[in-house]
Amino acid sequence: MNSQFVHSVVEDGVSQITIDRQDKLNALNKQVIAELENAFQAAKQSQKVRCIVLTGAGQKAFVAGADIVELRSLDKEGVRQTVKQGHELMNLVENLGKPVIAAVNGFALGGGCELALACHLRIASGNAQLGLPEIHLGLMPGYGGTQRLSRLIGHGRALEMILGGKPVSAEKALQLGLVNALTEPEELAGAAAKHAATLARSAPCAMKSILKAVNEGGNLALTDGLDLEATLFEGLFDTDDMREGTAAFLEKRKPAFKGG
Repeated sequence: MNSQFVHSVVEDGVSQITIDRQDKLNALNKQVIAELENAFQAAKQSQKVRCIVLTGAGQKAFVAGADIVELRSLDKEGVRQTVKQGHELMNLVENLGKPVIAAVNGFALGGGCELALACHLRIASGNAQLGLPEIHLGLMPGYGGTQRLSRLIGHGRALEMILGGKPVSAEKALQLGLVNALTEPEELAGAAAKHAATLARSAPCAMKSILKAVNEGGNLALTDGLDLEATLFEGLFDTDDMREGTAAFLEKRKPAFKGG
């Protein structure tokens, strides 16, 4: 499928996915969401891809939010379908089975913040602003923000951000645990690429199991989460990656994981 607003490049095991709708600050509409879903499905299915970096084109915005013009034109059925489409994309990203790094430049508001929350790691430039300002439109987050933000930074802090609707700076986001690291704006792409390259050399089977354990285990009682962890841990002993990793350790060399 030809993509107008979403571009993907794969190099050395890393898929760089860029949202490029700069005249609208990379805002999400139905087409952008559909193109993102196609890009992530391709990354999921490709054996060449071990890690994904998601970013927005330009310095002004990662994703400034949903397309308000499009939203205002929707009837109830259209709203229902739009929310479903957004949830499907966010769930796809979160449960991809491969690590996804959000490289956040500029505004990450509303749906853009929710998209970053669905990613597994977030690296932000110093000019980033993250928030869920939907309350100022008489709305609430609809792409998973009420659920993922509270799980990430706690209910009290999440409610403060969502009810207040005021974006936080990159520095504040780091303090809250909303982002993992900060860089200078001109260093963001390089920092994300460096981190992705490290992950791309890691054991794919182990990464998939770790993501599953954390994502699914967080919604389980502790005893059930521990059972899930044990099952996944046991399963890794049947992989070539485990045999390669332990052999490399004993032979004092770097492992060459192939994902089997």
